[in-house]
Amino acid sequence: MVLLSSRCKIHMTTSRWIIITMTLMLMRIGESMRLDLESGMTKCISDDIKLNYMTVGTYTVVNPNEAHHLPASHKIHVTVTSPKGRTQHHAENVESGKFVFTAMEDGDYTTCFVAPEFRPPAKFAVDFEWKSGVEAKDWANIAKRDHINMLEVEVRKLLDTTESIHDEMFELREREREMQELNRSTNSRMAALSLISLVFTLSVAGLQLWHLKSFLERKKLL
Repeated sequence: MVLLSSRCKIHMTTSRWIIITMTLMLMRIGESMRLDLESGMTKCISDDIKLNYMTVGTYTVVNPNEAHHLPASHKIHVTVTSPKGRTQHHAENVESGKFVFTAMEDGDYTTCFVAPEFRPPAKFAVDFEWKSGVEAKDWANIAKRDHINMLEVEVRKLLDTTESIHDEMFELREREREMQELNRSTNSRMAALSLISLVFTLSVAGLQLWHLKSFLERKKLL
């Protein structure tokens, strides 16, 4: 009985550490990157965003010379589209910007950066940060609005992240179920196809034997 209790404690401790590790990994997720562009070039970034998840993106063209204004060649067009092609954000000839929206569809949302044609061609970089889900929430404003301390904010973050993990696990289970059904359906079809192929092969072999026998009988060789 004592041994069983110890095993249960070990199992619970291991599960707890797994959940904490996954939580910390998810909390660190934030799509922050630097894109290299050239006049006339287009670069697109996609992110899989869940239904009703908030997403926040900020972008800034890197000024090659902080002492001077940004050159006219370093302006971009930015468009964010949903999986079904709906425009969530659009800006033209800008050097920086931000978009915030709640996903109305499941799937890949795409952000495209277009550097207009310019002569002579110019090369420059764009800093882009894209967050969704728990990371997209403005926790500072939440703490100020609800009059809570940072410890409670961290607890809320953990709770939200745990819910995200829970949703992901159910989604993975659903995908696994769909894959199992697909595998079963494929196996059934392959079995039927193999049976049909075997019957067809045996039929052709029987027909060939009958034709050969008839030929030999006509030639009086059999």
